[in-house]
Amino acid sequence: MDEIKITTEQAYLAMIAFLENYYSLTNADEIGALLGGLSLLPGGGSADPAAKSDWDDAIHKVLSGKVNAQLQLNT
Repeated sequence: MDEIKITTEQAYLAMIAFLENYYSLTNADEIGALLGGLSLLPGGGSADPAAKSDWDDAIHKVLSGKVNAQLQLNT
């Protein structure tokens, strides 16, 4: 896959799109609740202000190289 650069806002929207797709496949209540909190209000703020703070923390974690998404099996 070619490297692409997106803004943090675009990454946020991509996360929402991913979760909406997952929710449409599973109807998982937890994902529905998460999506409700992540939804953006007409003024642009988050329906759950803590979610915005958590998102900012996640971005900083990724940028500082502190996220390891490699599958690790315990044998």
